Amino acid sequence: MLSWLVAVLALGVMLWLLGPVLVPFAAGAAVAYLLDPLVCRLERLGMPRALASAGLLTLMIAVLIAGLVLLLPLLATEATTLIRALPGLYENAQRAIAWRLTGLDRAEVSEALEQVFARLRETLTEASPTVFGGLVSGLNGILRALLFWVIMPVVAFYLLMDWQRLLRALDDLLPRPNVHTIRTLASDIDKALAGYVRGVAVVCAILAVYYGSLLTAVGLTYGLLVGVVAGAISFIPYVGAFISGALAIGLALYQFWETPIFIFVVVGIFAFGQFLESQVLVPRLVGSSINLHPVWLIFAVMAFGYLFGLAGAIVAVPLAAALGVVVRFGVAEYRVSRLYAGNVKLPVS
Repeated sequence: MLSWLVAVLALGVMLWLLGPVLVPFAAGAAVAYLLDPLVCRLERLGMPRALASAGLLTLMIAVLIAGLVLLLPLLATEATTLIRALPGLYENAQRAIAWRLTGLDRAEVSEALEQVFARLRETLTEASPTVFGGLVSGLNGILRALLFWVIMPVVAFYLLMDWQRLLRALDDLLPRPNVHTIRTLASDIDKALAGYVRGVAVVCAILAVYYGSLLTAVGLTYGLLVGVVAGAISFIPYVGAFISGALAIGLALYQFWETPIFIFVVVGIFAFGQFLESQVLVPRLVGSSINLHPVWLIFAVMAFGYLFGLAGAIVAVPLAAALGVVVRFGVAEYRVSRLYAGNVKLPVS
């Protein structure tokens, strides 16, 4: 038992030390896991596995590049517009605060805001010695991103080629007395993860199109940007909807203050979007693959996000789904055990 504990701790330390290096390999493994069923289907239809793997990877990368080429200019335009509008937002905020708080005049509000910005400038000035380090870190980040997009497809291709052989090798290493139980657990975890990941990817894409198109049609200044953000972070249960909804409604309050009907329209868009997501898209496309209480999902997202940052928040729900399968199995085994039936008495001190 002690040797297993030491091995697990050593593996955890190694993964922590090699975390940045393992990112493209982990992403390649995830891509191979998602594409393997399609590759197997094409292989059964008579296509060589190498050709099917290369074709699907090329198609996936082409779709990603096309999406970036189409969306990045539009999102850059939205971001540029937002930056240019910041001075106007500052002036409007001054007027709104002075009008709402009758005990303050415009000069007092302006002085208070100037003090806030002065403190901000002092903070930035004190941080100026680290600017060069930040630039170097940014260049390193660009280099890592380039290496990621070079290494990840290669790893995914070779894993796709050998995926079935790797599964057979792992199956041969399973302890024979418990092989059926482990296979059942692995199958249940696979169904949960596959159903969740593939379903959520489609849900995010549909919601991004829905929010982006309707918010733009309403006339929200940064509607496309907000819509893409809303769709992209909708994989985080409840938290994503709250953040994107607050962002959109906040911008609507600023832009449509004189015509409140459009504020209610934006609220209605998000209310119907949440109904569409929870009552139509998720039940049909994701189904009951997660089968976890909403409180546990929120806890998993917050806990993994706190421990591992954005990457932790992204993988929180799939890991929670896999853990849920193991916990449910443990509960089922406990219910048929002698301890649950009362045939075994616990020692009393």
